[in-house]
Amino acid sequence: MVQKVALLTAGGFAPCLSSAIGGLIQRYTELSPETEIIGYRHGYQGLLTGDFLTVTEEVRAKAGLLHEYGGSPLGNSRVKLTNTKDLIKRGLINEGDDPLKVAADRLVADGVDVLHTIGGDDTNTTAADLAAYLAEHDYGLTVVGLPKTIDNDVIPIKQSLGAWTAAEMGARFARNIVAEHNSASRMLIVHEVMGRNCGWLTAATAKAYADWLDTRDWLPEFGLSREAWDVHAVYVPEGQLDLHAESTRLKEIMDTVGNVTIFLSEGAGLDSIVAEMEAAGQEIPRDPFGHVKLDKINPGAWFAKEFAELLGAEKVMVQKSGYYSRSAAANQADLDLIKSCTDLAVDCALRGESGVIGQDEENNDTLSAIDFQRIKGGKKFDITTGWFQELLTTIGQDAPTPTE
Repeated sequence: MVQKVALLTAGGFAPCLSSAIGGLIQRYTELSPETEIIGYRHGYQGLLTGDFLTVTEEVRAKAGLLHEYGGSPLGNSRVKLTNTKDLIKRGLINEGDDPLKVAADRLVADGVDVLHTIGGDDTNTTAADLAAYLAEHDYGLTVVGLPKTIDNDVIPIKQSLGAWTAAEMGARFARNIVAEHNSASRMLIVHEVMGRNCGWLTAATAKAYADWLDTRDWLPEFGLSREAWDVHAVYVPEGQLDLHAESTRLKEIMDTVGNVTIFLSEGAGLDSIVAEMEAAGQEIPRDPFGHVKLDKINPGAWFAKEFAELLGAEKVMVQKSGYYSRSAAANQADLDLIKSCTDLAVDCALRGESGVIGQDEENNDTLSAIDFQRIKGGKKFDITTGWFQELLTTIGQDAPTPTE
């Protein structure tokens, strides 16, 4: 019998966190209403410090409201339980503490039988470390994860929660940004989309925006043309960028159409940017997981500077859709996926089965509890995918050579 369950959300936001919490609460209320539920605040930070909210009867009764909102009512943070130095620096553990033991002991002290983690690869690899520690030391707790990442880059999960919504929101953001193309002559717009190592979100956002363009009527005789509103280039980390060839192609568009719009994955060309900074003796800012802090590097501005000169742009605009997209409420496609995952997550928890819930690409896309040890980050977007190749053909961009 599961007496008490704890939930936590961690990492960056995605359009699924609030709904996943609501779905878990609803499923437990349906199948095991006597089970107590708490939610640790700000992810693993709250777990280490014992900071949590209690799911009361009032919360259970209104859990459906959580499907209508983005963000996370529990709050997030980026905390890696095996990064002892960072945890000590942040005052989350004391010198000499084993953070995994601190977390495990806190779960026991709080009377938790099941821990649900909702996050991306970093969250779930951290959950894997914790689950392994719990098993090795006979704590007898079950850990069930849910995959959240707008990049859709978790191995071996086919579709991460929230990614579809993020693409839809990025396309909606682009509608207003691209409308700026006539705010000056020879305008260069760089729409920077989240995606450190995976270009899926950038590609899916560009496709969703292009699909929207297909539904519009145009009046080219009076300056309202599809060509001016179009996507003119899509750059992702998985494809090598020939700056010279692309600048030649895009300059022709600039000369003919009068503006150029680029959809850029924030991880595209990152190695080149970092190498340039290191050669200049600059320090590379990194987060507790060792990732380059992209908001400090600013790839969009770097690319805008390079292309502006090559295209003879008179005005340049760089806009980032990430925070707009990742904090949105889940769309219907994601709500359906979230429900199937949260239902299975509770079912697995009640029978004591640990793992990350997702469609297993290595097992015919079967929705199942995937062993934590099989969960990895850094899944690449397949740039040979038919819909992406079709998009590139439509906008006149050559298929990129895969990066090594």
